[in-house]
Amino acid sequence: MVRKIHLIYKRVPNRILEREDELIADLGDIIVAKSKFEGMLTPLFVNGVKVIDNGYTMIYFAFIGEKYDILKVYDREGNFKGLYIDVLAYTKREGDNLEMLDLFLDIFIFPNGEAFLLDEEELEMALNYGLIDKETFDFAYSKAEEIIKKFREGAFPPDVVWKYSLSSP
Repeated sequence: MVRKIHLIYKRVPNRILEREDELIADLGDIIVAKSKFEGMLTPLFVNGVKVIDNGYTMIYFAFIGEKYDILKVYDREGNFKGLYIDVLAYTKREGDNLEMLDLFLDIFIFPNGEAFLLDEEELEMALNYGLIDKETFDFAYSKAEEIIKKFREGAFPPDVVWKYSLSSP
């Protein structure tokens, strides 16, 4: 029987995505789960390359207590497209319930090591419309910059990310 994790993914002001995902590994403070991208209105292109679309698969890593998650993205044929990192306000867990609050900024890292900061305009709009405060705005940028810096220094992502793939049992 496939074990499930209940994901509650929140985004300011009031967007909530809830779904049941396949639990690959429960490492206590790290959850590894698998899901498909669905319901996207348009594919995501980064630097002119389609990196996420409906039907693509993600293996995601939720780090309890951390301010980011990591998605390993695979296209419909199972080709690794790269890492997608969400900057988060929090990641909490209660039993089989996983809850995250998205802070708009994202990072995409191609297999060749190119890294791109995404959705800066969404973060700016959230600040301008009063959906977040300046402290949250500054935190999101500092967390994204910290992740990119650690990546360039070879200290990101955590090793656990490379231990799981589509071909993992």
